[in-house]
Parts: sequence; C-alpha cells; structure tokens
Amino acid sequence: MRHVSETLRARIERYYTTVPSLFAEVEEFGPLRLFVRKEPGAPYYGGPGHAQPTTGRAAAIGAADIARVRARQRELGVPQAFEWLAESAPALRTAIQDSGLPVLERPLMALGPHHRVDPQPGRDGVTVRALTADDPALPAALALPRLAFADEGTAVGAAGRARLAAVAGELLADGTVETVRPVLRAGHKVLVAAVAADGTPLAVGHYHPMDGTTEIGGIGTLPAARRQGLAAAVTAALVAHARDHGVNTVFLAYAQDTVARIYSRLGFRPADCTLLIADQPARS
Repeated sequence: MRHVSETLRARIERYYTTVPSLFAEVEEFGPLRLFVRKEPGAPYYGGPGHAQPTTGRAAAIGAADIARVRARQRELGVPQAFEWLAESAPALRTAIQDSGLPVLERPLMALGPHHRVDPQPGRDGVTVRALTADDPALPAALALPRLAFADEGTAVGAAGRARLAAVAGELLADGTVETVRPVLRAGHKVLVAAVAADGTPLAVGHYHPMDGTTEIGGIGTLPAARRQGLAAAVTAALVAHARDHGVNTVFLAYAQDTVARIYSRLGFRPADCTLLIADQPARS
C-alpha cells in the first residue's frame, strides 16, 4: 500500500512541475523556479525547481531564494504566489510563512486507476458536453469560474446570467478567449460544461492531460444555479472523457469538506498528499 501511495505522489508531483511549462516559460532561481505566462490568462506560480525533491534539497531553500522569486513576481506585476506538495518539500512551508505569505492547505483526492464514474443525473434541458474551440458557449464558460470562486461554497448565490454575460464580454475584449482556442484545438486542455437549453453554461470544469495523468480543476457552478447536481455531473463527464483518452491517474484538490463529500460519492479517495498554496486564489 505504501508503494502505491508513493507512486501516485510521484506522478502528481511530476504533473505539477511539467504541465505549466505547456503554457508558460520557466525561470530558474537556484532551488526554486517560476512559471511566467507570456499570453493572457491567470498567472502561474513559483515552487521547487525539481520534480521530486529530497528532504535535504528542500531544506536548502532559504529566505534569499524566496525573496528573489518574489522580486521577479513584483517586476512582472503578478501575485507573489507559490505552489508545492507538502510532502515533497517539507521545509518550504515554514520558509514561505516566515517571508510573510499566508499558506493554504488543499488536500488531494484520487480515483483508482481503473475506476469509472457513472454519468450523473442533471437538470432537465441541460446538456453536459466537452466544448470545442469554436463553441459559442466558450466565452461564458471561461468567465464562469470567476463568478463561482468569488462566491465560494455551495449555497445558491445572486450572480446569474446577466453578470456571466458581462464577464464573458470582458474576456473576449482582453484576448483571453482567443488565447484558449488553440490550446483546446491542440488537446492541451479539455473544458466540459453543463449547458442550459438557451446556450448558457451553468457549471464548468477542465483538465490538462500529461503522460496519462491529470488533475481535474476549475469546477464551479454559476451561483444562481447551485444545488442542482451540476458540479457532480461535470466532474463525472470530465473523468469519463479523460479515461476515454488514455488518462489513468485522475486526481483533484478540494477546499471544503462539503465539496469533498461530493467527490467521495463519485469514488475519489484521499491521495495522502496535500497541495500547499501561498498568496493566490483557492482552487475549486
């Protein structure tokens, strides 16, 4: 059992250190690295500069190393953010906190390599589908997480179709939507949405496949459309799509126990490792 757990952890760590390089340039700062996005989109983060650091190498990360990365982030005008697995760099949390940054914990859950998730029932008139690069629902689907994560939790909220359309317009105007289209065409990202009969996405999620491993992320429901099972339906569809395209290791992070219970019902189990996030928005 221990061997299986360590293998899963190694795959997750390798995933976190390679996927951002598809969308960003890598700048090295001694034992740390920084992913620098060159096109519109959410900025990336700093973290250990090696895929599977040993305790000794992780302990060598000091205040000066962190300060160098933060200075570069200030120069770029991006959040002074870091991400890493707690188990892979056990000394880094204290060093980050000593530098004045808050650190959040996001436990990880994973599916068994052969576990398939049954399709989940959704609301009448709602279709759950993978979006293409030219799907008319794409701008609103990219806008939806901004509303979902600004109003965290599972309670029904006020943000609805009008606000979603406004944010979608902003993403069209600033070039974000055009940046995502080629990524979808290349298969580097899969975006699944629960789409209402009028074409409005009500819940979304995505995954980035890499060498048979993926993290399911960005799962959010339009606040006004919550409590209808849409997030579970999107998660199940993402798993099915990933499995059908050769992905064996599927994992995700969660912030709240209420959300973890949804994933548990789908078959996800604790992965015995924790993602640590410093100075950036919480993951879904």
